[in-house]
Amino acid sequence: MNNNKSAHTFHIPVMGLAYTIDSPIRVAHYGISSVMSIIDDELIEKMHLFYSKKFQFNYEGISIKIHDYRAERITTYLNMVDDVVKQKFEAFKQELVESKEALENYIALLPNKSELKKGLQHLINDGIAAKEVIQNYLEKHLHPGSIDVNIMTKVDKDNFIKNEQLPVTFNDAHASLRGFANSKLTSSVVLSAGMNPRLYSYFESFKDFFPDFNGKLKKKIILKVSDFRSAMIQGNFLAKKGLWVSEYRIESGLNCGGHAFATDGFLLGPIMEEFKQKKEQLIQSAHDLMVKALAQKEMPAPEKPLELKITVQGGVGTAEEHDFLLDYYNVDSVGWGSPFLLVPEATSVDDETRALLAKSEEKDFYISQISPLGVPFNTVRGTTNELLKVDRIAEDKSGSSCPKKLLALSKEFSEQGTCTASRKYQDIKLEELNALKDILSDVEFEKRKTKITDKSCLCVGLVNAAYLENGIKIKGEEQGVVICPGPNLAYFDKVVSLSDMVQHIYGNKSVLGNINRPNLFLNELKMYVDYLQNEIGDMANEITSAQIKKLQSFKNNLLEGIEYYVALFKETKFFKTDFEKIQNQLYEYKNAVLSIEIPQLEMA
Repeated sequence: MNNNKSAHTFHIPVMGLAYTIDSPIRVAHYGISSVMSIIDDELIEKMHLFYSKKFQFNYEGISIKIHDYRAERITTYLNMVDDVVKQKFEAFKQELVESKEALENYIALLPNKSELKKGLQHLINDGIAAKEVIQNYLEKHLHPGSIDVNIMTKVDKDNFIKNEQLPVTFNDAHASLRGFANSKLTSSVVLSAGMNPRLYSYFESFKDFFPDFNGKLKKKIILKVSDFRSAMIQGNFLAKKGLWVSEYRIESGLNCGGHAFATDGFLLGPIMEEFKQKKEQLIQSAHDLMVKALAQKEMPAPEKPLELKITVQGGVGTAEEHDFLLDYYNVDSVGWGSPFLLVPEATSVDDETRALLAKSEEKDFYISQISPLGVPFNTVRGTTNELLKVDRIAEDKSGSSCPKKLLALSKEFSEQGTCTASRKYQDIKLEELNALKDILSDVEFEKRKTKITDKSCLCVGLVNAAYLENGIKIKGEEQGVVICPGPNLAYFDKVVSLSDMVQHIYGNKSVLGNINRPNLFLNELKMYVDYLQNEIGDMANEITSAQIKKLQSFKNNLLEGIEYYVALFKETKFFKTDFEKIQNQLYEYKNAVLSIEIPQLEMA
């Protein structure tokens, strides 16, 4: 919606399918950028109806019988969100002009070093409080937060009408992209979960992703990545098509919410260092390729490289960590995700689930295997979905009715795809397992059974909280709520206001619980040490030389990362209060990693 400098130095990343589905409506008028998932068109259609009633907009439902209903639902909802944000933003500016108290409250919400904050404070301090002066200043300097969207590239299921497969452009992620591309938004699409070449190529179909004659992009591409190599490969792939990546959003592999894509032992600090040192290389490589591609397409090409931002997210919990990332790694913004699940003004979560998150402790947050994607998934114990699932397993009725089929990606039993969390899939796998009962030990049998029945219906579970909070009727089989916070949420123990959370981010207040919270980097390091130990523990009796090589590399990368941190904490002006404690912890983790024995091939 805008190409202007953000009022804030943080953003709210996408969370689940529905936790940030309306976050722009809730916070964009304050200048806060956030990201919505646009994979679930059914959820989007229901939220469109809900907000159309709330803001008295005309609503014309889009039936699934319409040819391109999925993309059209997304386009229509995004256009409505844009209208609502503009409406709220204009009303908010007027409130700031009319009310000195509102203006002072907003100034308190801004970063301490913000030029906008200094400018507004100057107007008040100098008594230049004429409404016209303030109004002119706001018109020039205040802009709404960006209404960004997320597409998980792997959620790109083939679609069928009866038994006839539709063209690739009707795949789930492709239709989501088309829905965004056809909207009137001027914002970004965040691509996560790795490269999807077919989807990336589809971007070429939409002119908004190409620079105009002034070198401006109406719609931008953000790639969520876990390391520099991945960024370079994906960025160059898109650049060869004349497409520019405007931002690389680096996320911790394990210290994050939702799906956890662990690196090969590469820690966040060293990863950020590489981006810091090689940013220009990233820019120049992509620029040269893009200019060449645009010339071949006979399209306008910018003379100078377009803007490229580096942002980071995953496990940040204090103002000092926030400031360090901005200052030392020169990032443009820091993502704060899970803590905002405890902010009713910012995210869509029901009261019962928020209460569960607030009371949950370190031991309650864990990396599960509940995702049908087969990717480790961060969640918390005690959700209503977990309780219902346990009851169904006890009654030999495991699995979901699978009403949405967004994750029906397994082609093991059907060309149209089956979800591994579905009752259909689990019944077949359990029947296969029961046939082996007599030749398996009881322990091995239960282990394999749990692996089958542990999967949860994320399509329904990840949206129910939004329905419950907004009073939207839930139809179909009861699935309860699945929620996907990062482990960092263990140190936040209460529901808080938006103002308090933002002031916490900027160091003007603290909303942390009275819990001994480890440093951001140390917390992630612990997770990776545990992860390596678990990987070794889960290895089958027969291990390959490739597996051994990978584990040894993982171990070496951890040790190199620890040495990097030892030097970093000595050098930086940050974290001096806990310096000795951090150094001792690094020493302990180094010894722990050194003591991990990598399995070896047994000689015949």
